[in-house]
Amino acid sequence: MGKSLVIVESKAKTKTIAKFLGKNYIVLPSIGHVKDLPKGKLGIDIDNGFNPQYITIRGKGEVLKQLRTAAQNSTHVFIATDPDREGEAIAWHIADEIQSKNPNIKRVLFNEITLSGINKGMSNPLDIDYNLVEAQKARRILDRLVGYQVSPFLWKTIFRGLSAGRVQSVALRLLCEREAEIEAFIAEEYWSITAKLSKKDENPFLSRLVKINQKDPKINVEKEALAYVEELKRCHYKILQIKKKKISKAPPPPFTTSTLQQEASRRLGYSTKKIMTIAQGLYEGVEIGTEGSVGLITYMRTDSTRVAAEALEAVREYIYDAYGKEYLPTTARIFKTKQAVQDAHEAIRPTSVKRTPKAVKKYLSAEQFQLYELIWNRFVASQMEAAQLEQTSIDIEASEPTPSSEAKNIFLFRTTGSIYLFRGYLQLYEEFQEETENEDETQVIPPGLKAGDLLLLLALLPKQHFTKAPPRYSESSLVKELDALGIGRPSTYALIITTLLVRKYIEKQGRQLIPTELGRTVNKILVQQFPDIFNVSFTAQMEEELDKIESGHKKFLTVVKDFYGPFHQALEATETRKEEIRDSLMESTPETCPKCNRPLVLRWGRNGKFLACSGYPDCKFTKPQNEPEKTDEVCSKCGRPMLLKVGRFGRFLACSGYPECKNTQPYKIGMLCPKEGCTGHIVERKTKQGKLFYGCSRYPDCDFVTWYKPVAITCTVCGNKYLEERYTQAKGEYLRCPVCKHEFEIGDVS
Repeated sequence: MGKSLVIVESKAKTKTIAKFLGKNYIVLPSIGHVKDLPKGKLGIDIDNGFNPQYITIRGKGEVLKQLRTAAQNSTHVFIATDPDREGEAIAWHIADEIQSKNPNIKRVLFNEITLSGINKGMSNPLDIDYNLVEAQKARRILDRLVGYQVSPFLWKTIFRGLSAGRVQSVALRLLCEREAEIEAFIAEEYWSITAKLSKKDENPFLSRLVKINQKDPKINVEKEALAYVEELKRCHYKILQIKKKKISKAPPPPFTTSTLQQEASRRLGYSTKKIMTIAQGLYEGVEIGTEGSVGLITYMRTDSTRVAAEALEAVREYIYDAYGKEYLPTTARIFKTKQAVQDAHEAIRPTSVKRTPKAVKKYLSAEQFQLYELIWNRFVASQMEAAQLEQTSIDIEASEPTPSSEAKNIFLFRTTGSIYLFRGYLQLYEEFQEETENEDETQVIPPGLKAGDLLLLLALLPKQHFTKAPPRYSESSLVKELDALGIGRPSTYALIITTLLVRKYIEKQGRQLIPTELGRTVNKILVQQFPDIFNVSFTAQMEEELDKIESGHKKFLTVVKDFYGPFHQALEATETRKEEIRDSLMESTPETCPKCNRPLVLRWGRNGKFLACSGYPDCKFTKPQNEPEKTDEVCSKCGRPMLLKVGRFGRFLACSGYPECKNTQPYKIGMLCPKEGCTGHIVERKTKQGKLFYGCSRYPDCDFVTWYKPVAITCTVCGNKYLEERYTQAKGEYLRCPVCKHEFEIGDVS
């Protein structure tokens, strides 16, 4: 009996799958896509049904040759590329290349790289799903039409090399609009009043003012707050009512791609790209002792919260054994999946609940372990009993016993608190909560309180507040917003964010995503010139159209034609205005050209804005927008002053004797390296994606590195030599010790 050929996408999977299939199978990788549209031209025959002109990707000729030879020498061919649109398109291209050598081709789907997952896939061979192929083809063509026809327009109006993406540009628009909201925001002052109360001078507790004469309190300035405080000092305080109610808090569903990216980004601080890379490795296989290579999680690109029956049975058995029957619901919990979600895959879960994080920790890297533990805990918790809380709310009336002619106010204070009667799933998993200023923070309610009790006023605590601007997006919150709006698909979010960073349309400061001046300029042009293309509702509608192709309810050609008609009209209209648009981007300056005395204007170039003569092309004088700043540093090679410049990886020092002397060095922040025995300085650096970090100037001899700006202040709690500058929306700027995690107000330590 001859051998069968199994073709997978990733080389990393081949060893694991070959082990499970045995000696009667040959497993070879395609190493991703083998065909694509050409890079140097549009590659779409618009006049002939938008026919794509696929070519073999450079370097994949040898791969296809190997697959054709292996197919010719095999009895059957099973194409096991990833179970999604991209995987289906790869399978289609491979099948087209090898069918002349072996027509016995079937498609198999591996939702998990385990023995049972492989056997299940091989036992249910399918034909290639051409609806999926058509949906992928439509997405690829729409993206190519936008990218290859709008990007040249940006080259003509700003500078060559810029790009526009159908979905990427809408994500950029969200970031730019949020930044505009923040800039336009005007903080407004308001005050709160909290009373410190007790019964018989014992067990004091706090209660917040929530009503004045049955209306929400609006205290805008300190004078008003202090006037109310004086009146409240004369009041008697009596408990009006105590309400208690029981609340059931159900666990969250197991992860989808979107929720995994959100939670891992918030909790672990990883970028979406890093999260998906780690998850891919956990799916494809990890060496686990005597088991050998095995996939630890199910397929990580999914919109579904569905869980296979056998996995539900296994996790319920685990919960019963590990936690007891009180933690196990009567029946398995089934989570509702959003409408329009493609339910082909399960939720992201461990392939075996018996492989606990503790059991596999020694086989995983620290990052793999953190992500696996998160996935495992979330899945198990999703099938545990709900948490049960008792929530108590106390309403307290404050009024003067014998009202004076001036005092007519009746005040209502409220205290809320809650206790867990049964923690349920919270024994294992709690969703990460961003730090916020919680105005209604609950507290422990003193025992023995009842309606009608009179209370002692111990103190009144007026507090000034200011309304806050909407927070900037982080990777986590941007993914959440894109998912909620139906823009793109979860599997594309990491690529969208990475592309915006690489193009320098946005940059990261801490965890915040901030549009650059270039990004805002690109967004302004795209929104002004293509308002009906680069908007949220239209982009979300296009995702629905692609889903209809996948489900067979719409044809590829219909969707592409409906898109291209209005798009082409908008494109032609902008072509006639490109000179006008380019001129509108120029900014006048008070400076004049030293060569011809004409005004200098600010123009865009590849390296940002620069000053140029308005008489171009007659006069070609240019100079940098900002002259490099002189520093106190001197060049170690020639002794001339060093200049502060900005390059693709951030600020750096360059010799003022350039081009005769080309010496450069990293920008020092004015702090010595805190590592024991190191004589280096802390310098600024940037990753290729534009994220700022700080490291030692003696790298690689010294490996000190941190994402947060260090300051040379010794921690008064643990004695660590430095603190880090941090920022959150609720707290603003503060300092934090990276060792003991203690936090300090700026100015409290020096």
